[in-house]
Amino acid sequence: MIRFKNVTFSYEKDEHVLDSINLELSPGLTLLLGPNGCGKSTLLKLGSGVEKPDSGHITIDGHNLWKDEVAARNTIAYLPEQPDLTPYATLREILNLVCRLRGEPLEKGKEALRFFDLNKVSGRTVRELSLGQRRRAVFAGCLIGNPKHILLDEPLEGMDRSIQKEILEWIFRHTRDGAVVTVVSHSFEKFIELASHAATVKNGNVILFKKLPDKPKEKLSLLEGFSKGRIQS
Repeated sequence: MIRFKNVTFSYEKDEHVLDSINLELSPGLTLLLGPNGCGKSTLLKLGSGVEKPDSGHITIDGHNLWKDEVAARNTIAYLPEQPDLTPYATLREILNLVCRLRGEPLEKGKEALRFFDLNKVSGRTVRELSLGQRRRAVFAGCLIGNPKHILLDEPLEGMDRSIQKEILEWIFRHTRDGAVVTVVSHSFEKFIELASHAATVKNGNVILFKKLPDKPKEKLSLLEGFSKGRIQS
């Protein structure tokens, strides 16, 4: 479980993106929806430990994300919206590092590269890769090990249709295995089948529906409302 307790975060002083939020992301697939700029990506950055809250704290299965970092971060897989990687390391070197950090054999890195058809460019530095290749490279790191807390920002964006299918199968498999999976996506329709929770950010607050409607039309209507910033009572 990922737990936010009284978390406040701002990029600019006194302009809260998130304001004293209390949130629990539990096992299953949570769709995080809402208009651009509402705070969805910021919430994922906080949950993955990329950004540090101004106040409050975040725990991963009870481990404080900023005080017990090794235990808290060991089970996290995070895909950012922008594929930021060190520009001078080769792709192979980056995946080898991920394997070492997760205690996995280097072969797992090679498998991840093959999954995204990146094995032919594994000797190139990140700055030699296209934006699409960089995005696939970041995602490749998520495949290594057996993450229990998966935070994905637009996981299908810029991906070929065949790879999208593989990605969806990977997400669904981890969801069925009991992982905490949170997805930001404008193409949320592709995740509806397995989504069990939905959340949105509005005026610095997070609204969470722990149980989505069983009827497909009601479920779709609720999620469309979330994506457009409309909150149904």
